[in-house]
Amino acid sequence: MASKTAELRELTDAQLLERAESAKEELFNLRFQLATGQLDDSSSIKKVRHEIARIATVMRQRDFEAAATDAEAGAAGTESGTESER
Repeated sequence: MASKTAELRELTDAQLLERAESAKEELFNLRFQLATGQLDDSSSIKKVRHEIARIATVMRQRDFEAAATDAEAGAAGTESGTESER
C-alpha cells in the first residue's frame, strides 16, 4: 500500500487530477454495474474508493505544504521589513 502512495507522490498535480477524475469515473461505472447486477467483484468498489482517498490525501498534503511555504516566506518578508523600518 505504501508503494501506491509513493507512486502518487511522484506525479505532478495535473497527473493527480487526471487520475482522480479517471478513478471517479470508474467508481461511477462500477456502481452502475452493481445496480444492474453485472458486477462480478464487489470489492473493486472499495479498492477504487481507497484509491480516490489516497489521491485526495496526497493533493491535500501538497496544499498544506504550499501554505506552510507561503506562510514562512510571508513571515520572513514581514520580519525583514520590520527590521529595516527601525
